[in-house]
Amino acid sequence: MPIRSMTGFAEVKGQIHNVGFSLSIKSVNHRFLDLHFHLPANTDALEMALRRTLKEKLARGHLDVNLSFDQAGTASFALNRQLVMAYVHAFRAAAVEAGIAAEPDLNAVLRLPGAFDTGVMADEPELMQGVVKKTEEALVALNRMREEEGRALERELRVRMDHLRSACTEVRHYREAVIKSYAERLRQRIEEWLGSSVDRERIVQEAATLADRSDVQEELVRLENHVKQFLALLDSGAEVGKKLDFLLQEMNREANTLLSKTSGLAGDALRITESGMAMRADIEKAREQVQNIE
Repeated sequence: MPIRSMTGFAEVKGQIHNVGFSLSIKSVNHRFLDLHFHLPANTDALEMALRRTLKEKLARGHLDVNLSFDQAGTASFALNRQLVMAYVHAFRAAAVEAGIAAEPDLNAVLRLPGAFDTGVMADEPELMQGVVKKTEEALVALNRMREEEGRALERELRVRMDHLRSACTEVRHYREAVIKSYAERLRQRIEEWLGSSVDRERIVQEAATLADRSDVQEELVRLENHVKQFLALLDSGAEVGKKLDFLLQEMNREANTLLSKTSGLAGDALRITESGMAMRADIEKAREQVQNIE
């Protein structure tokens, strides 16, 4: 399965006997599969059927599903008096409580979902099957759009990973400069201590601490391994959004550690700081893209 974005839109129309309908699905990014239905009244069984279909085809995303019916040429509308009057009474009660003189707008009231009963039996088996079938068609179109955007996201992410690998190569080139800089700093510190009353154990501890901070080899190895894992996930064709985001968090941690180890250094070692800053910028841009991958 190719990489998918979580952004897409699809719309289909259908007709069963004299009942026409229009269904649209809009999808945007979300951590989980978040379904929102905007259906005519008395369609509980249909909603459950649509919910099952969507869960089978999609893994993540915030989805708005809109469905409307139209009885072609023979529609008979009946006013849902209970709903309309409840709204009117609630409006007038709120106006009295607020101390204002106002009456509800009938046009607005009649646009309320369920204000009219079209007489469509949405839970009738044949109509339900027709809507579900068209929903499956809409999902094919939706996923096609999500896959097209997913390919664009994948290309962008691969560019970012190339940048990170290049930055790691450059850091390795200047790594010796960092080691020499810390060695000189350590030599100066030891000379200061030897001329003071600091005990030998203190000198050994401080030397070990500086030696540990003097090399960024571990950070480079982990960064390069994370990049390899990232690219392997892109090649896997599975649901990868959350895994990619986790790897980018780990990459960001390594880049921050690398920067902390090279802060305050001069000369060629400054180039490592510049590369570390470029790493963080590419990682952040990649994270923005990954947030929209299924």
